[in-house]
Amino acid sequence: MNVAIFASHNGSDLQAVIDACRKGKLKARVCAVFSNNSDSRALLRAKEANIDSYHVSAKVYGNEYVMNNEILKLLDAHQTDIIFLAGYLKRFGHDIVKKYHNRVFNIHPSLLPKYGGQGMYGITVHQAVVKAQEKISGITIHRVNDEYDRGEIVAQTTVPVLPYDTAEILAARVLEREHEFIVEVIGKIVDGDIPIG
Repeated sequence: MNVAIFASHNGSDLQAVIDACRKGKLKARVCAVFSNNSDSRALLRAKEANIDSYHVSAKVYGNEYVMNNEILKLLDAHQTDIIFLAGYLKRFGHDIVKKYHNRVFNIHPSLLPKYGGQGMYGITVHQAVVKAQEKISGITIHRVNDEYDRGEIVAQTTVPVLPYDTAEILAARVLEREHEFIVEVIGKIVDGDIPIG
């Protein structure tokens, strides 16, 4: 199964998937990597792994419409089966979501529907969880639609919030679990346990 991954910054989830594919833990391959940030570590990780990578932003293409059309062409050229947004901080194009209906997934660092929506990403999520004195947080993988973090939830896993946690400590614990969880869920998609048809 060909997986295209979109990431804006560090790309550590991307690396976890690349490593799992290399080790044979996943019957899949990362066919292309996209980032809206030309300086993202994700693009460098792709280059190091000899995976085609693309800097895609409206600044490069002039406007969102042209950019989304170019992304669609590239996804098609790489025979993409599924798309994963792994720390991708841009709204995903409607035309892409429509063409890849049920095949675009996002990983979010909380137990949706809590702590989701526009502006809820990265450390902001963990700050909100700690401030609310939650005992449990976690990770959600959901299908992408036209609303932030509102698509069908396909998998969740929990991570404890401990009494001494700061947002940064919690973020590190959640990210460590994310690296395992994204691989587990892609495996379920590949095996047909999570349908994409």
